[in-house]
Amino acid sequence: MVDIETFFDLDIRVGRITAVEDHEKARKPMYKLTVDLGQEIGTRIIVAGIKAHYQKEELMNKKIACIVNLDPKVIAGLESQGMLLAAGEDNRIAVLVPDKDMPEGSKIH
Repeated sequence: MVDIETFFDLDIRVGRITAVEDHEKARKPMYKLTVDLGQEIGTRIIVAGIKAHYQKEELMNKKIACIVNLDPKVIAGLESQGMLLAAGEDNRIAVLVPDKDMPEGSKIH
């Protein structure tokens, strides 16, 4: 179990995907996403294993929920600077999106 203080340590923000590229060096189908997280945080690169579930065009300009205060992780030679949130299992994934248009960088509580 995770205590509530640990949960509150997560910084979850709204980001807008501004670029989607194939991550060719990855063993699994992955994208390199460029995500605008607003003025305070700026732009980040997020590597996501959602290529099998989304076409590039579906992701462009989509607003998503991202954890922005994780330690960076190198995935197949590329540094991922956050994590997008998604629901589902390996065979069916849905990226979590705000149900109203929120500015980039808005905190998710």
